[in-house]
Amino acid sequence: MGSVRLTLCTAVLAVAAFAPAAQAADGRGVSVTPSTPAAGTDLTLRVTGCTGETATAASAAFVADARLTGAGGSLAGESRVRSSIEPGPYDVKITCADVEVQGTITVVAPTTGGAAPASPAAPVDAGGGWTATHLSAMEPHVTEPGTGHAVTGLVLAGVAAVAVVLRRSRRSRGAE
Repeated sequence: MGSVRLTLCTAVLAVAAFAPAAQAADGRGVSVTPSTPAAGTDLTLRVTGCTGETATAASAAFVADARLTGAGGSLAGESRVRSSIEPGPYDVKITCADVEVQGTITVVAPTTGGAAPASPAAPVDAGGGWTATHLSAMEPHVTEPGTGHAVTGLVLAGVAAVAVVLRRSRRSRGAE
């Protein structure tokens, strides 16, 4: 049964890969990349034949409506296929400034045995690394002045006293 399913999926993928994007006689069309997305994957939509610079693409297959932007009648945007959706064809409705373009996407079954979740399925250990386990090392500690502090203070006071004496002596010599 598994090989029949694999053969069927491969045939669908081959047909979809070599089939051109849906293009109507009036120049309007919709293309999707990848051409046959799997559940839970991101996709890019392109639409031609819209006169506006923005459009909205809606489908039951999408997690949220896609906002399309562009110019010159060609618009593009991105969306994500629902991870819980069943394989099969789904309608896409693109609403432009003055027209509505219809298209279809075909969602396929994931080939890896299941689609990767769109977001983490469980809380993520965000780390904290060393600090998370050694918070006490990061807390401020009050330290009393020691001998080193006293010596440094005395040396600085001595340097300041010598600077004051030298300055006064230079002023007194300049005044004479």
